[in-house]
Amino acid sequence: MRSRFAGIARAGFLLGAVAMIPAATAGLAAVDGRVAPQFGRLFTVYQLVKAHYVDQTDDDKLVKGAIDGMLASLDPHSSYLEGPSLERLRTMIDGGYAGLGLSVLQEDGAVKVISPMRGSPAEKAGVKPGDYITHLDGKFIVDGDLDDAVAKMRGEPGTTVRLTIYRPGRDAPFDLTVTRAVINLEPVTGKLDGGIAVITVNEFSHDVGRLVFEQLQTLRGQAAGHLGGVVLDLRSNPGGELDEAVALSDLFLSSGVVVSQRGRMAGENAIYRAETMFPGDAAKGLPVLVLIDAGSASASEIVAGALQDQHRALIMGERSFGKGSVQTMIPIDNAHAVKLTTARYYTPSGRSVQEGGIEPDIRVPQISDPDARRRSQNALRESDLRRHLINEAGLKDKQLEADAQVDPRFKMTAEELTAKGIKDFQLWYAVETLRRTGGARMVHGK
Repeated sequence: MRSRFAGIARAGFLLGAVAMIPAATAGLAAVDGRVAPQFGRLFTVYQLVKAHYVDQTDDDKLVKGAIDGMLASLDPHSSYLEGPSLERLRTMIDGGYAGLGLSVLQEDGAVKVISPMRGSPAEKAGVKPGDYITHLDGKFIVDGDLDDAVAKMRGEPGTTVRLTIYRPGRDAPFDLTVTRAVINLEPVTGKLDGGIAVITVNEFSHDVGRLVFEQLQTLRGQAAGHLGGVVLDLRSNPGGELDEAVALSDLFLSSGVVVSQRGRMAGENAIYRAETMFPGDAAKGLPVLVLIDAGSASASEIVAGALQDQHRALIMGERSFGKGSVQTMIPIDNAHAVKLTTARYYTPSGRSVQEGGIEPDIRVPQISDPDARRRSQNALRESDLRRHLINEAGLKDKQLEADAQVDPRFKMTAEELTAKGIKDFQLWYAVETLRRTGGARMVHGK
């Protein structure tokens, strides 16, 4: 499948860590005289198209195509935003919409699923990370426009759309019918599992740090003040706002650096520290375990990297996506904007997760999913994206070393786990790890 869809055309829903700044009008107006010949060639091509193309051409289409091509030549995450694409970014940050609840991008013309949102119609219908959507209601959409495909998947709540899915590891495509619903983006959910607080962060929208703090307080109350630990679930979380990643990390840290970013311009360099958003460690004295997988990207990796480097949490699951860059949304006017990669970010120890991602301290496969092993072999990560940025940059505890070795429980089949009532093996294993340690604080390298 990798050879069939070898590269990435452009990124879709995968947001990453996004900052927002106004455009510098004077800077945009200034054009280096040395590039005048290049602009001259661009204008010459425009004139040739206008004069000789077989059909009448639309100026807006030509200009947008030139801008799209310019930004697409940089990296997979820089893009020109207008109309549906701009509204989609605003929606992912600010609110809900009616549709299927999918995080997608376009790979060599095919719509590829990064992850379905937790509890979404797509997840309930059986759509999985790594799936390729080739048809919508029987209409072939490969090599089509991503915005058009996304628009077709959205619609009135209660209506249905038939997705034709190609899933790596399966011999033939198959259809899934999904009923659209209002997708109320619920960034944080929580539950108490036998004295362990399980807090799931689905995406980094506004107030995620505060929402996790409130959820932790609620679960502590339900446990009558006797929590045995915290599982922070960041699986299939594609990112969101940089400030919220810092806030969530700060919630569990009482000192030190959370993340730093470095760009070409001095103004893009910044260091974010703990104790700037939340005082103290909200889970002081409790072991914290962070779950990640190949769908955990950017803002999720900031949190995992900060808690791992600061020895505050044990990271468990599978290697993350590996998106170590910061995108800035620069408005041009009310209807147009540019999303531009402006910096790389680094964990407290100075390592970049670009390409390589965050390696878990304990690797735990999701064996409760019968297709997981096959999908993991074809898992899409930042290093697979065309024109991705290049990366510039042993457990000591006996008990954790034992946990890191091949565990016979990893050999159980999905059917055997179902018979034991285990629907989510990674989460079950995380909770059991906290229970086995008896609430002892677990850290990597200590």
